Amino acid sequence: MSRSFRVLSRTDVGLVRDGNEDSALTSARLVAVADGMGGHAGGEVASRIAINALKSLSEILNDGNLDSESREDLLMNISYSIDDKIAVEASANPELSGMGTTLTALHLGEKTVELLHVGDSRCYQWKKNKLIQMSVDHTVMQELIDQGRITPEEALSHPQRSLLTQALMGDSGIDPVLVVFPAEIGDQYLLCSDGLNGVLSDHEIATVIKKYHEKQEDLLDALIDATKAKGAPDNITLVWAEVVEEEPH
Repeated sequence: MSRSFRVLSRTDVGLVRDGNEDSALTSARLVAVADGMGGHAGGEVASRIAINALKSLSEILNDGNLDSESREDLLMNISYSIDDKIAVEASANPELSGMGTTLTALHLGEKTVELLHVGDSRCYQWKKNKLIQMSVDHTVMQELIDQGRITPEEALSHPQRSLLTQALMGDSGIDPVLVVFPAEIGDQYLLCSDGLNGVLSDHEIATVIKKYHEKQEDLLDALIDATKAKGAPDNITLVWAEVVEEEPH
């Protein structure tokens, strides 16, 4: 039986920034969030390059004749293609020099989801009333957490919490991560830029989801409102995707 995502998405400029450098992709089997950087103009261009490249891949990814290995190769290789496109764009437009973007994308297969990840935008799974972080941040903070030198709570307020160890910046220094997870009907996923999780702890995010889980049309607005209540210094982009049985055409 075919499956697809039922998708909701929201983006908000937040309370401090002048423009929105985030971009998102929503479709029946492929969703993504990209958080641009490098000044408003550059960040917006970089995140849009990432999302457009991914969008152009979606039809091929959903070809029923494509085996899982080929699909995973395509997803990994799109990271390098995006990096190249950013390099070309920055070279042609020197004012965009230094631009870059994160990319966190989730593709739904027959029995699995494939998670492609570069940077610190996140993918969470919501299952059995629990919030599980599926992606691992490519940040200096995450490295310090892994080494046991700071706690996740300390990382939230650390002055260097935004320092990335990886991003798509046109410098070919990337090591994208692709992880495959089992997926069942009813599984739910939250993709977000760090405008959300840089302000709200996982516990706070889970508390909002529990409260609004039955009213999903209000859920993303409630997460944005909770972020704004704590200052919302960055753009906030959210994609909520639930695995459902595909409607017959």
